[in-house]
Amino acid sequence: MNIAQIESNLQKINKTLKKETFIFDLLLAYGTPKATIARLQKDGGLNLTKVEDELLWKKKLYFRPVLKKEDLPSLEEMKQIGKKTKHEPRFLIQTDYQTLLAVDQTTSDSLEIPLIDLPKHFDFFLPLAGMEKAKHQNENPADVKAAEKMARLYDELSKINTIKTKEETHNLNVFLSRLLFCFFAEDTNIFQPSQFTNAISSHTQEDGSDLHTYLDALFLILNTEVRKTQANYLKDFPYVNGGLFRNNFSAPHFNKRSRLLLIECGELDWSAINPDIFGSMMQAVVSEKERDGMGMHYTSVPNIMKVIEPLFLTELYEEFASAKSNTKKLMALLERLWKIKIFDPACGSGNFLIIAYKELRILEMKIFGKLNYHGFSKISLSNFYGIELDDFAHEIAMLSLWLAEHQMNQRFLQVFKTVKPALPLTSTGNIVQGNACRLDWETVCPKGKEDEIYILGNPPYVGARMQDEKQKSDMKQVFHEKLEGYNDLDYIASWFFKGANFIRNHNAKCAFVSTNSISQGSQVSNLWPNILKENIEIGFVHQSFKWINNAKSNAAVSVIILGMRNEDSKPKIIFKNSIRNIVKNISPYLTDTESKYIFARRDTLSNVPSMNFGSMPNDGGHLILSKEEYNIIAEHYPSSLIFFKRFMGSHEFLNNIERWCIWIDDNNLKEALRFEFIRERIAKVKKHRLASNRGATNNLANVSHCFAEIRFKKTMSIIVPANSSERRTYLPIGFLNDNTVISNLANAVYSAEYWVFSMITSKMHMTWVRTVAGRLKTDFRYSNSLCYNTFPFPKISDKQKKELETHVYRILEERERHSEKTLAQLYDPDKMPEGLREAHHQNDLAIERCYRSKPFTSDEERLEYLFQLYEKMVAEEKKANGK
Repeated sequence: MNIAQIESNLQKINKTLKKETFIFDLLLAYGTPKATIARLQKDGGLNLTKVEDELLWKKKLYFRPVLKKEDLPSLEEMKQIGKKTKHEPRFLIQTDYQTLLAVDQTTSDSLEIPLIDLPKHFDFFLPLAGMEKAKHQNENPADVKAAEKMARLYDELSKINTIKTKEETHNLNVFLSRLLFCFFAEDTNIFQPSQFTNAISSHTQEDGSDLHTYLDALFLILNTEVRKTQANYLKDFPYVNGGLFRNNFSAPHFNKRSRLLLIECGELDWSAINPDIFGSMMQAVVSEKERDGMGMHYTSVPNIMKVIEPLFLTELYEEFASAKSNTKKLMALLERLWKIKIFDPACGSGNFLIIAYKELRILEMKIFGKLNYHGFSKISLSNFYGIELDDFAHEIAMLSLWLAEHQMNQRFLQVFKTVKPALPLTSTGNIVQGNACRLDWETVCPKGKEDEIYILGNPPYVGARMQDEKQKSDMKQVFHEKLEGYNDLDYIASWFFKGANFIRNHNAKCAFVSTNSISQGSQVSNLWPNILKENIEIGFVHQSFKWINNAKSNAAVSVIILGMRNEDSKPKIIFKNSIRNIVKNISPYLTDTESKYIFARRDTLSNVPSMNFGSMPNDGGHLILSKEEYNIIAEHYPSSLIFFKRFMGSHEFLNNIERWCIWIDDNNLKEALRFEFIRERIAKVKKHRLASNRGATNNLANVSHCFAEIRFKKTMSIIVPANSSERRTYLPIGFLNDNTVISNLANAVYSAEYWVFSMITSKMHMTWVRTVAGRLKTDFRYSNSLCYNTFPFPKISDKQKKELETHVYRILEERERHSEKTLAQLYDPDKMPEGLREAHHQNDLAIERCYRSKPFTSDEERLEYLFQLYEKMVAEEKKANGK
């Protein structure tokens, strides 16, 4: 049940108020099941009070009606009643059916309202619908209600108007933004109170037939400074200008219902809306997919502050603090503020621009206070720039910026008792509708010699394999002939590349929110050498954290925030778990190490056995059998078991899942075909491969008894999962016998000695993997070419190998002590048995002695040593090869 439904239900209660069922109707309005209501009404059911007409529902609510208003307690008395009431009801409710009193004992909130106003306070009882008010603490109920109302109006207008072409959609978007301005204007002393809504009620027909004509005339007058022939009721509206009403777009047609919805929208209190989030909510108006989470998918202010504070705001406040009461320094800081340009090349509905604008205005007011300054604000919206692909978001971003300016002006007025006139509008920001990958950023945001520019935002995340044709074309536009391998980069790489080029050799900085994949795996060596050149460096970074927005589902994605700048002597900062660390350098792997790059390799850098992907079936599943299928065959066709091997990928290995595969060599194919069930499966594999669009797969139909890619060797092997949870301290690996086929969803080291196991499962290797591996969501994506082949491991003696073997035996013994558990369970860092943990710790110390005698004290120290050894070994390799 969403908020709109709840509000509608409460309005129905008011219209058909029944005292005897009021409390049950209230519960139904918030989605309480009818079966539960029946149990509350039944004697001996959920109602724990014996007093007639009262209701006591354990942990939920206590309800008591009174006959006369004078019998109602005060709110303080209500709270005292709550302390004495048994069964800890969350809500206390009393009413004489004219006035309603309520107390929320969990939050200590209270309510005393005319009962008829209950729909206006729907948010008070949201916990009854399973929506904790704490999740809405950054949401203004006015924003939610306004967006819900506008969504209904949008739906109705869409039904009765033809809105198919791009032009028709744009016209409706502009129309909605104009409505929003008028609603806001009549509640914030720009228009007369309720002037717009009352005019529609008074001067248009109830059936809505003439409303579009009236609105066309009104919007024209709002853009007309010198008026001669307009009707008096239109002339009363002020001249607005600012571009909002400049272009002539015809208003959509209305009917009775849509006219009524427009009036209902106007009856809301629009002065209370919050432009920080309102734009995102209004975007949801035109997106059916986002309706259920209306208003709950915006970027939170604390997350935006993680971008703007280290990018520019902290420095400005440091300058403010150092100026103290020095008039000259304070005036210099003001001059600096007035020149700052903010540019978001993926601005959406303007959240980042709005917060940046408000923060600059707040600092300006503090400086004014120090100076006892009596002028107007000179922070202009004309210094705020954006690019947005979506047409409606582009319109809303401009409007939201203006709303933010008006609200900051009202705040300025309260403090300094003077402010610029609200009208006519002078600017609503330089927001361009278009594709940021294709537009020239310097054309959108010109770079003057005296300008100080900050580029920021939260560009779209789309993985290299998830991009549609338009996005692939955008990438080609940005990178073609400038960077090889751009097809393997995330879409967001375009913003980092263009951002670096924009700020180079200019008084400008850049910071974007990004998925952490941009600093992992092969993307690092593909992208960052082409960015961190010609004086560009990483100035600050928030290492990977969960980007949790204020969404119903509280959905989160692992992100980083990375700031770039021209080379500077100022401190570089790494934020880890919100702790600020000053460092010497920030590498593209987001570590406090030199900026070096790890390139994927086909062969091993160190003197270790080769690792490969496992064998790939490409069989449509027909060569693979479950444990149950295998057991049936074993029972009925025991002589066929010579054609089967254990089959194991990452999932099977970590979770102890038994699977088998048909494994037939060319020399025993004829014998295998004697079994009908094998013939049938081979035929299905052939059909699967012939149905492929790939010619190479079609050719494999001729050998449908075999895996498509065979890397199996009849030796003992080490299996290394292709994916592993980022939570694990150690990479869980294992030995397999010579009758087990490792699938292509894992990596295999054949003919491996025990000391190799020791190296792979060590903390040294895991530190390397955490840094250089790619990711699948937040899990490590272990690659032989990036993680194993590049790992720098020194040459060790036979004696050292023997020592490592003893630690491997102990690890395996400790696993055997807990054979009832899967490896996924054993290597859960919160549940890992102490004996196994200690066995790994001793193995770590032995591995570290292979590098140096002194143990490492941190992963940072391990990583710095490994990078230095990597550089040394690569240089030695090149020298040996004569390069």
